[in-house]
Amino acid sequence: MNKNRYLLYLLLCGLMLYYALPRISFESLGLESLFAGAWLLFALFVIAGNLSAFLYTPKKQKVAKLGVETKPRRSRGLSN
Repeated sequence: MNKNRYLLYLLLCGLMLYYALPRISFESLGLESLFAGAWLLFALFVIAGNLSAFLYTPKKQKVAKLGVETKPRRSRGLSN
């Protein structure tokens, strides 16, 4: 389920970049150029974060016979 969400966010960010890049001017001076650079930097952060979450999300462990998802157990013993 989470991988679908990350993929959706990547596609939406790509759509926003596709729409915005032809309209953003990097050649002007002042605040307009600063805004364009900041917007592009934040868009790249969003892409990098969602891509890393999509690629490195750990897979859930499943029991073959029961079909029940299991979580790794923690040790309850005292450690010295």
